[in-house]
Amino acid sequence: MADYLRTEDVDKMYGEIKALDSVTLDVEKGRVVTLLGSNGSGKTTLLRILAGLEEPRRGNILLEHRKVSPEGLRQISTMVFQKTVMFNTSVYGNVAFGLKARGLRNEEVDKRVSQALASVGLAAFQRRKAKKLSGGEQQRVALARAFVLEPEILLLDEPTANLDPANATIIEDSIRKIRQTEECTIVLATHNLHQAKRLSDEIVHIHMGKILEAANPEDFFMHPSNQITRRFINGELQF
Repeated sequence: MADYLRTEDVDKMYGEIKALDSVTLDVEKGRVVTLLGSNGSGKTTLLRILAGLEEPRRGNILLEHRKVSPEGLRQISTMVFQKTVMFNTSVYGNVAFGLKARGLRNEEVDKRVSQALASVGLAAFQRRKAKKLSGGEQQRVALARAFVLEPEILLLDEPTANLDPANATIIEDSIRKIRQTEECTIVLATHNLHQAKRLSDEIVHIHMGKILEAANPEDFFMHPSNQITRRFINGELQF
């Protein structure tokens, strides 16, 4: 479905810094859209606005052609941050927290927590202390904590940054699994060209708060129309 989620001329300022500059972006339902760009390009800011955690200075967010408020976005989206924060409890307690807050029955909570942990390769970790896990394992718990809520929109900020290859591979495989359901729309931010190519239905290049290029992976890498995007792909940009 086209135009499921749309940002329309979105601006965002932090003091004198313009983090987003007239960003218009269309996201189709059930697709994986990757925001690709260097650090400081505006990727995380856009994710936070889509998550309803921040409001743009100007512009609108539309859901199925209707303006949606930050509160409305928070009800249908879940964001996994680059820096993982674990609650001081077990892995099970971390993943079950959101479900219990919604008042689900214990049997349903147990079922969904088990499924979510299995999807990230942590089925046997339920009783372990979450804060004692490695960084990669904690990131997988954070992903399970998001999966278990069954959000309409899943927002991932550099989900494999600074992780070892084994954990990064597991997380990418988990993203592919949830993508296959076609019930969840995923917006992923990364500066990893190879990851963008592996996971994306569409790649969007953000540079200095502006969208410069948006295309499917083949066209993005083989036939970029923007000169700055071409230089970014080739590793030629200087900051």
